[in-house]
Amino acid sequence: MSPLIDPRSQDKTLVIMRHAEADAPWGVSDFDRPLTERGHAQAPDAGRRLLEIGAAPEMIVCSAALRTRQTCTWVCDALGEKAPTASLEERLYNAPPRELMRAIARVPETVRALMVIAHYPAVQEVSMRLASRDSDYDAVMDASSGFPAGGFAVLTTDRPWAALDQADAVLRAFVAPQRQPGARNA
Repeated sequence: MSPLIDPRSQDKTLVIMRHAEADAPWGVSDFDRPLTERGHAQAPDAGRRLLEIGAAPEMIVCSAALRTRQTCTWVCDALGEKAPTASLEERLYNAPPRELMRAIARVPETVRALMVIAHYPAVQEVSMRLASRDSDYDAVMDASSGFPAGGFAVLTTDRPWAALDQADAVLRAFVAPQRQPGARNA
């Protein structure tokens, strides 16, 4: 994948990611579900792909659930020195779309590149809600037809974070992890 985001652009970049593949061990609460072995591979791959397309975040807002925290850790590991410190938000755990929108609205205007790591279906619903008519057709089709674990949407906007509402961003790309035979979508 070649650079997607022009570093000279004045637009802000928003990356909305679904946590990597998670396990569902017997007797473990949903909040404490860990990543699978595949999830531990998906997350750093997402970080590397963010670097490739020029979408490394300056700020990460992350659900406090274990699977999202682990995803964030591995993404940041791959980002290396470009990795920001993540802000954990309990409110994003299995939150409805409006809570993700509120989290985005609270981001300081000085942040030019934001990443949100959260849960399905809110990640898909917010990505589709923000996508304008100018969005990449293939990215819209991919994001709307399924938002697999470890997948992320890359959007750009010239609007203030607090003003984002509906069709205010251009969906530039949707990146899904490589599918493997027998892989789950947890």
